[in-house]
Amino acid sequence: MTDDVTRMLDLGPAAARVAGLAEGVRDGQFGGPTPCPELAVRNLLGHLIGLAAAFTDAGRKDLGPSTATPPGTIVPDIDDEGSWRTALPKVMDGLVATWQDPAAWEGMTQAGGVTLPAGQTGVVVLNELVVHGWDLARSTGQPYQPAPADLEACHAMLAPFAEHHPAQSPFGPPVTVPADAPLLDRVIGLTGRDPHWQPAS
Repeated sequence: MTDDVTRMLDLGPAAARVAGLAEGVRDGQFGGPTPCPELAVRNLLGHLIGLAAAFTDAGRKDLGPSTATPPGTIVPDIDDEGSWRTALPKVMDGLVATWQDPAAWEGMTQAGGVTLPAGQTGVVVLNELVVHGWDLARSTGQPYQPAPADLEACHAMLAPFAEHHPAQSPFGPPVTVPADAPLLDRVIGLTGRDPHWQPAS
């Protein structure tokens, strides 16, 4: 079992920010670039829907194809009819509800084909929401400021990789960011992203 601090992380604010950002995406922005070179905005939206569904299954210990598929195996996408605009907030609500149950944070589970303690998985979920929220905000020109507590939890998870095992980081080599930079910039740098990234004009 994980400790109480980890078990009680609330994914609600981060998920709500992602849903709000998605609502602000204009149809003409779907083909635009993102900080993830292999993903356009439409692919990033598809990835957010897919990861929310997969981590919902992970929280429920409903292990199967959604939890066993390694990241990057397929390029996600969204439909052109706009049903994703309903699907994304719905799947985010399901994710939050699942991880509000203390049982979701207990025992072992699987995500991205990796078996790991459920408590660690919950922090990974939060990090995915926070970082991909930044990706979406930057890609579509929207303001973004996660909760300080969310950033602190993400930084605590990411910093040991950069300090002790940078070559093993699942996010690629960290980008050097000044120690006195805003916490959001430091978190983004630890994921191998340039905090100053902007889409080409």
